[in-house]
Amino acid sequence: MRKRYLFFDVDGTLIAGGSYAKNYIPESTRRAIELLRADGHFLCLATGRSEAMARGYMQELGFDNMVSDGGYGITIEGKLLGIKPLPKDKMIALLKECESRGIPWAIQPDNSVTRLAPDGRFYDFTHDTYQETRTVPGLDPESFENLYKAFIACYYPVELTLESLKELPWCRFHHEYIFVEPSDKGAGIHRILERFGGKCEDAIVFGDSDNDLSMFGDDGWIRVAMGNASERLKEKADLITTDVDKDGIWNACVKLGLLE
Repeated sequence: MRKRYLFFDVDGTLIAGGSYAKNYIPESTRRAIELLRADGHFLCLATGRSEAMARGYMQELGFDNMVSDGGYGITIEGKLLGIKPLPKDKMIALLKECESRGIPWAIQPDNSVTRLAPDGRFYDFTHDTYQETRTVPGLDPESFENLYKAFIACYYPVELTLESLKELPWCRFHHEYIFVEPSDKGAGIHRILERFGGKCEDAIVFGDSDNDLSMFGDDGWIRVAMGNASERLKEKADLITTDVDKDGIWNACVKLGLLE
């Protein structure tokens, strides 16, 4: 069988449940991964999550390779090679603008499962369970060497009025806040393919959200959108499968001739 290089987004693609506390991997997805691996295909995660937050799923599914941090992090054969930070000057400008307008924020200055906030306003506004928020009184973003992500607590369309945000990549996954994080999974996929000698025409990508749009460009690989994907992603897809919790991964692989 022709060897394929398969890249899977995590939330909403491999993982169902919607709520972080209720997340689960469908059994049909687990079975598909097992059979694909047994047939010799190359499997890789491609997630916006930090490497630290995605590592558990990588290990649970038996993946050795991962594009993390929205394309800015690369893990090869279980070893993190590094994570590129967002431009610090632009991040500081955004946080200062938020502070001047009384908009709560939090940051991720390291590869961690925890974000930091200067006070309790971010959690009080969001009550978010996706990631632990730790309060650090007097938190100074400028004291950190790198800033990898920021989280801005606001309702739509406040983000459209933040001038500093126009200089940074961001996406809204939750009603209460936006993620300021890298959005270049496509570049990470190219790095992985180059590392392993894979060709674009042998690659297949699976995604569901607008932060997967960089994987759905004109790169020459097959683009699979989940049934629960955003309309923008579906418009660019070569194949639209069923929802993540309705055997979406399994059904896509059957249609692509990877499984019977």
